[in-house]
Amino acid sequence: MVKVCYVIYFESVKTMVKVCYVIHGWDFNPKMNWYPWIKRELEGKGFKVVILEMPDTSVPVIKLWVDKLKDSVKSEGEIYFIGHSIGCQTIMRYLETLDVEVRGALFVAGWFNLANLEDEEVEQIAKPWIKESINLFKVKERIDNLKVILSDNDPYNYVKENADKFRRELGAEVRIEHNKEHFIGKKYPEILPEFLKL
Repeated sequence: MVKVCYVIYFESVKTMVKVCYVIHGWDFNPKMNWYPWIKRELEGKGFKVVILEMPDTSVPVIKLWVDKLKDSVKSEGEIYFIGHSIGCQTIMRYLETLDVEVRGALFVAGWFNLANLEDEEVEQIAKPWIKESINLFKVKERIDNLKVILSDNDPYNYVKENADKFRRELGAEVRIEHNKEHFIGKKYPEILPEFLKL
């Protein structure tokens, strides 16, 4: 009688953690707007969500905001970003400085240029963000998938100009919502499915 021995190997499969960093907008904080809502929603989908509290949020400075990301973003798991307004700029300026791969990013009310700034003081704060160039080629190399949501009546956004640039320079898929202004409400149901498509 022939004796046959079967050896079965079991390999442990580790599920790679998905980490989403949320970068809030100018003069906001992690407890404002739709940030707590999207955190709850994504945690329910198995994501680890970190809403960064950015420094000197009423007077945002490029170096300080980018340094905050450098100090906070960990190279573990699959990295995702959600940016709101100036938070989108911060993500791009962070990515142009580092050799990191990002699985996907969603920009809400993102911009390259701003409209209807209230006064000269605000214009001076915004000026470096508008005038100092971003290496968009490097940014595009680092983001596997980029989606952008804008509103057709955002008072601060040159919607067509910014949408065209996101598409042309970064290969982004841009969705323009109706009557959402600058997306500063408590909940925007359209944000979640767009993010989950990344």
